[in-house]
Amino acid sequence: MSFLNNGGKMGATIRSRDWSSDPLGPPEKWPAALKTSLGLILGSHFPQCVVWGDGLVTFPNDAYLPILGNKPDALGRRFDEIWSEVWPSLAPLVCEAFAGCANYIEDWPLTIERNGPPEQVWFTFCFSPIRDETGKVVGMLDIVTETTAQVLLHDRQRLLAGELNHRLKNLLTIIQAVVNQTLRRATDLGTANVNLSQRLAAIGRAADVLTAAEWEEAPIRDLVRNAVATSSGIDSRFRLSGPAICIKPLPALALTLALHELVTNAMKHGALSNDSGTVDLSWSLLANGEVDPHFTMAWQEHGGPPVRPPTRRGFGTLMIERSLRAYFPDGVWTRYEPDGLVFTIDSPFPGARLAAEPVTSDEAPTPRS
Repeated sequence: MSFLNNGGKMGATIRSRDWSSDPLGPPEKWPAALKTSLGLILGSHFPQCVVWGDGLVTFPNDAYLPILGNKPDALGRRFDEIWSEVWPSLAPLVCEAFAGCANYIEDWPLTIERNGPPEQVWFTFCFSPIRDETGKVVGMLDIVTETTAQVLLHDRQRLLAGELNHRLKNLLTIIQAVVNQTLRRATDLGTANVNLSQRLAAIGRAADVLTAAEWEEAPIRDLVRNAVATSSGIDSRFRLSGPAICIKPLPALALTLALHELVTNAMKHGALSNDSGTVDLSWSLLANGEVDPHFTMAWQEHGGPPVRPPTRRGFGTLMIERSLRAYFPDGVWTRYEPDGLVFTIDSPFPGARLAAEPVTSDEAPTPRS
């Protein structure tokens, strides 16, 4: 039985099994075409099986066994019994192969039962006729590979590409609005260049935070720390307080731009324009599980120059109002108190959630160089 040499575990099983009561008889008397076919597949590392005769007797090689999972021993069983749950789909292809025509199907979806419950899988396979020395079709060669992992990966990549396209469009819309408003309200190109660069840099830092979380959500703590951490030595003049809260990408970008404008305004006209002013920035989220969680954020400046309401609304005010009110339509206020500017958000916040780690009160931001 030299055709079983180098046949792996399945070759050894065929050799040791008692075939005396089987219609095929002992292996040494099997037809030459069957011996030749088994000699070709048993030593192969590619999943294959021979399906022999009208009884569809199955001879898998070792590489084929993982595809079967926990199905009962396939050796010597009928091919239609092994794959009974998908036989209505396989039968026409098997009949075609036994009629003398090979077929090939790539990434074919099937629902099989090999490890208990039904599972969706994909296979690429070829059914080819096996002929004897007279040219008569006496069996079928099944060459198969499971492509489930590749198909699922491709589907995920396609989904991610669609999500990325959607996110890029949203981000470009925000950038376009920032550019248009900055240029429309600039008094000269030099000022426009500085303001636009700073605003785009703020968007870039928010994008970095979102990228670290695969654009699923952003921790408010990181957005705040990025907004207030500058190279101007003002970091220690912020008092930050609030729990760890994660928010969705678009409101994260909007909040980043609002915080950037608040910091910029404070450095030019408010509490951060002198050497002693400070800013209290706190936030909270109340979630009761029945309605959207309620979000509050308070920016309170202290110790700056006398505060006066502006005579005209600048870009910063417009940016805060237009970007944030899309997510907090009735809960954004700016007040010009004697002690300093007060900015508050007090509104339901769909999609926000409390995270596990709290933010320490008065935590100092990490300066940027």
